[in-house]
Amino acid sequence: MNLTHPHPRPRPRALCTVAALALSVPVLFSGPAAAALPTYSVYLQNSVTGLNAADGDGTVVAHNPRGNEDHQQWTPVAVSGGHQLQNADQSGVCLGRSGTSAVTASCGADGTTWTITAAANSTYTVGVPGTSQYLTGVSSDSSAVRIGASGALARWYLTPVTHATTAMPSADTRTLDQVTFLTSHNAYANGADGNFASFPVSLFPNQSRGVSQQLTDGVRGFMLDAYTVSGQAMLCHNSCDGVSSPVPLAADLQRMVDFLKANPGEFATVFLEDYTASDVLKSSLASVSGLSDVLYRPDQEGVATAGWPTMADLADRGKQLLIFSDRTRASDVSSGYATRDTFGVMYQREWTVENYWSMGGGIGDSDWSCYSRWGTSRPLTTDSTAFHPLFVMNHFRDYTVSGTAETDNAKLLNRTQNFCTPAARKKPNYLAVDRYDLGSPTPLTTVGNLNAYVLAPGQ
Repeated sequence: MNLTHPHPRPRPRALCTVAALALSVPVLFSGPAAAALPTYSVYLQNSVTGLNAADGDGTVVAHNPRGNEDHQQWTPVAVSGGHQLQNADQSGVCLGRSGTSAVTASCGADGTTWTITAAANSTYTVGVPGTSQYLTGVSSDSSAVRIGASGALARWYLTPVTHATTAMPSADTRTLDQVTFLTSHNAYANGADGNFASFPVSLFPNQSRGVSQQLTDGVRGFMLDAYTVSGQAMLCHNSCDGVSSPVPLAADLQRMVDFLKANPGEFATVFLEDYTASDVLKSSLASVSGLSDVLYRPDQEGVATAGWPTMADLADRGKQLLIFSDRTRASDVSSGYATRDTFGVMYQREWTVENYWSMGGGIGDSDWSCYSRWGTSRPLTTDSTAFHPLFVMNHFRDYTVSGTAETDNAKLLNRTQNFCTPAARKKPNYLAVDRYDLGSPTPLTTVGNLNAYVLAPGQ
């Protein structure tokens, strides 16, 4: 893409790579003011956990966001004394209450009228009229929804089912967190650059083209699994045991640095599934010629308090490569390691949010629910006024079957817009797929569609 315009994550141990039609770029329209009560269908999304209130056979429960598949959509309707929240896909069914229980009931029945009031940071309270009781999550059980006292768990986002959008800002003003990049899951597991796994995992490469070709094709995010072999960081899946001639991490990083230096308007990001000690990783990075010239260090520029820079600014300064590790600062400190950000590798959990990776097995039905891989402690909705975490959206299976990947990739835009964007309340910055060369439209086309707009503020 041209710029001017705790311990390692428990990914599934088999190679990794739903339902609806891919959509075109959404129509642009104006978003509501932050304090205005929506009159369209929304997700009732807990501001602490990021989970959605859903009708579970008459009981209201908190579920992982799942689009239109789980009775999670509600439409606020003004009535005498307040508002009803009518279930969008069940005629005549409303959110109600019975004692301290949140239930569903026939619209108009006792307990189906609520006082919905704007609160802080684009949230709302859903209160029992004339009382100090509210619809709330439960700290001891993230799946529970109750009637109880006020507090953080009693604040809810009314997240639009379909977000309003505006045109992408101009090339000189768009910021890093407004842009989407095509990302290859297990980019090294391609069968072209070297060996990456022992039999039988080696039979299921995630990609079909080497990293240099991926760069040429427009891939700008690279998920790499790093293990220690003879004091070097090597790229393998599951482990490097029994893998002859795996690719060194430094070799793939050198390919990226060389490409970036030859293409000064480009930006790339590396996501390490990191099983190395920090001294091993530091040594491997030190062997990459020119890495320090292009390495971007958001930790040294106040990004966490001031927000992400423009793509044009990064291009002008030649800062073209961002590297994340999925280890945590706490795990490095407890292991006695030097922290990785001292040599330019950012702790991903401090800078991004990411959905759970697997949509299911390599064949058969898929799961399009979109929720945090790190649980409710860091939901996809994590955000602040000054700093917006980058959103990494995974869209692949436990292992790669080319026919399945082709079908899944053709539906990428649909899942992005109708499932994961509302789940995170933000547009993905990285779309991670298997076999990025497959699908109609291709994942690169989907990325282009997403880069035509941003979400309108105040939703």
